Amino acid sequence: MEQKVLRTEGDVNLTEERAKWQEKNSSDVETQGLLERDSRSFLHQAMSTPCLDVLGGCSGPSIQNLQGKDYLDFHGNNVHQVGFANPYVIDQIKKQLDELSFCTRRFTNKKAITFAEKLTSLLPEGLNRVLFAPGGTSVVSIALKLARVVTGKHKVVSYWDSFHGASLDAISAGGEAVFRQHMGPMMPGVIRIPPPMNKGGFFEDEMKYADYLEYVIEKEGEIGAFIAETVRNTDVQIPSKKYWKRIREICTKHNVLLILDEIPIALGRTGKMFTFENFDIAPDILCLGKGLGGGIIPFAAMVCRDEYNVAQDVSLGHFTHEKSPVGCTAAQATIDFIENENILKKVKEDAVWMRNELHLLKEKYAIIGHIRGIGLLWGVELRDPKTKEPAIDEAEKIMYNCLQNGMSFKVSQGNVLQLSPVLTIKRSELEKAIGILDKSFSMLKEE
Repeated sequence: MEQKVLRTEGDVNLTEERAKWQEKNSSDVETQGLLERDSRSFLHQAMSTPCLDVLGGCSGPSIQNLQGKDYLDFHGNNVHQVGFANPYVIDQIKKQLDELSFCTRRFTNKKAITFAEKLTSLLPEGLNRVLFAPGGTSVVSIALKLARVVTGKHKVVSYWDSFHGASLDAISAGGEAVFRQHMGPMMPGVIRIPPPMNKGGFFEDEMKYADYLEYVIEKEGEIGAFIAETVRNTDVQIPSKKYWKRIREICTKHNVLLILDEIPIALGRTGKMFTFENFDIAPDILCLGKGLGGGIIPFAAMVCRDEYNVAQDVSLGHFTHEKSPVGCTAAQATIDFIENENILKKVKEDAVWMRNELHLLKEKYAIIGHIRGIGLLWGVELRDPKTKEPAIDEAEKIMYNCLQNGMSFKVSQGNVLQLSPVLTIKRSELEKAIGILDKSFSMLKEE
């Protein structure tokens, strides 16, 4: 029986279009040899191995393959806020390596303390306790464990189709079927609710979605936390300020901790240092990661309220690289760069330009059903002009056509082109990217 391909998180690597790409780009002997060795060495999994190409370099907004071909990277695994190989971040890391490269447990170091103080100084009053870890999945795990300690309740509410990491506890709390298939029993106590979804260019009554959270809390009982992405990264779903204020109100009323997962979307991606700032709310626990290490060092952070410092007898994290002086240096350098280069102002200006340019494409190509975005995070949703059904095959063809012409991005939910460039990208590079998209849409139209 043919297995159904799940496309919620992104494009997959076993489709006909991928095979066409490999056939068309198989002339370089060295690249093909390395891809074959990679395929033999690494455990195969969806959306990863077998791989597409072999990289030899990266800088600024682009990645380069072994032959020197540039791809403007509008994917970047969301680690590339300050650009690839940011010289300032690299310089700070090099200096730290010569000073203190590792911090053994039971000891601390100046870099860890200084960065903890810096990070919490940027957040609303009261969010002043942190734990660091090597990756975002780990801080989600810490947040879920802390919520149990603080509330005495193990149940948690999350959204369907949400993503909070790939470990067993994270996929239990998450809502993407592609990560849960074949995994057997999940962590108990997770109740999923529908997210406020943009359907056909408009939101249905968002408040009904918010009220459903309260209904579940009241009916289920023993719920300690609600974990959510402030803006859903994969296909760029952006709730309203009114919606989030209602969610905050519900969580406060019922003593449910609001855990906001901003691992892929913080650090300026939405024009604010933290995405929740766009909605005039504050979480009880905040999860950060991915770009926090400057796209170089794996590094993540969980930040919580001071009154949650009640787990002295519990090992919430205790990761080997918890107070990594190198990781903290990379994170400090990343935030310093964003502040010193006035990146937030730039992102807001780029957002206005992107909105205008993408809507011009929408007017030109009927297959574009809807455009939605904030800052430098954009989703271009493709639908059949006649049936209004998701244009899945067309989205994949456009992605591979753009790759051929030097632009990389992710396809989410099967039909949403997710555009997430480095925040340092120049206007001329954005223009080039829009030109590549335009060309790809026109080629599709001609088929």
